[in-house]
Amino acid sequence: MTDTKRDVLEKLAECYAEVSDAYTNETGSPYYCDDEPNYLDEYDAALPDDLPVIPKAVGEWLKNCKHDECDLVDAIVSSVNSIITSRRVTRWMEDHFDTFARAWVLGVWRIEETGEIVKAEEEK
Repeated sequence: MTDTKRDVLEKLAECYAEVSDAYTNETGSPYYCDDEPNYLDEYDAALPDDLPVIPKAVGEWLKNCKHDECDLVDAIVSSVNSIITSRRVTRWMEDHFDTFARAWVLGVWRIEETGEIVKAEEEK
């Protein structure tokens, strides 16, 4: 099977619409109405299920680097050369480069200690 999550959701939405059209309430109106929210649009805007999980201190470093308009390479290199970052942060980034890079690219992650979702740049 090569369906994406989006493909599965679209199949579900089509099935829901077909089934909903078959059912009506006491007045003969269908339960499903065209003015209901478009869940496919909401799905497109939703965050991924499998957000990267990073320690809070690493997230702070990531946010600061994004704020300073660094690129990913600069963020990694500067963490090694910086006197500001703790050795723990640098070690975590070295050991979890893929996770850090994914959080960087997505611009959103889950904090390891609390489970809170954080965005690198707050929505305006």
